[in-house]
Amino acid sequence: MRRVILAFGVVFLWAPIALMAAYAFSGSRVPFEWGGFSLRWFAALAANERLLEAAWLSLRIGAAAASLATLLGLTLGWVLARHKRFAGRPLFGVLAGAPLVLPEVVMGLALLLLFVGLQALTGWPAQRGAVTVWLAHAGLGMAYVAVLVQARLVGLDPALEEAAADLGAGPFVVFRTITLPLIAPSLVAGWLLAFTLSLDDVVLASFVSGPGATTLPVYLFSQLRLGMTPEANALAVVMLGLAGGLGLLGWALRPDPRR
Repeated sequence: MRRVILAFGVVFLWAPIALMAAYAFSGSRVPFEWGGFSLRWFAALAANERLLEAAWLSLRIGAAAASLATLLGLTLGWVLARHKRFAGRPLFGVLAGAPLVLPEVVMGLALLLLFVGLQALTGWPAQRGAVTVWLAHAGLGMAYVAVLVQARLVGLDPALEEAAADLGAGPFVVFRTITLPLIAPSLVAGWLLAFTLSLDDVVLASFVSGPGATTLPVYLFSQLRLGMTPEANALAVVMLGLAGGLGLLGWALRPDPRR
């Protein structure tokens, strides 16, 4: 019975993806109609500059937002895990975790009002674009990274850091040689999670993006109203291939447990 449930779960998860991949090789112009095997949509994808530019912009924003979110989330998680007694800590913790529970439409509207207000007061940003999307996505990912880092820090044995300090290591050396390697898996997981959130986001980007800064999800969502072609399916297959390649690379480079 467990195998049946497991098989149903796998099929339920992967059947839509397999169907989309199959339609990427269809010769029909309708994205959900089989018209015989063809690679025409991969050729059309290579010639679609707007779609490729949107995908490249999403990848750049996702990488930059995930890096900033990891840095800020590390700081935030460190404060919440190691400094448990300061005035206003409960309120600080609630506010730090608010992006986890707030609807994205609320966050998007709040960020839009913030950027419009800053522009009126300081002149920055001159217009909404890639920078405002980057900051919005970094703020969203930061909360997730902070949760992962805080959970990892709470589970660490403090004797390891205390032993290094007793041997004469300063706080920075203790952090660099003891703490950072131990929480590295959480940082990597947080970076990947923040990158995925950025790459997948439509709502926040719709509020804070501007002309010339259309991300891939926003572009695809706009194409739904105009008539989508199987080029999007072909792009999804390419991205699945890249993700699978990165997954295999990570598996090949995993540490040997026997060492």
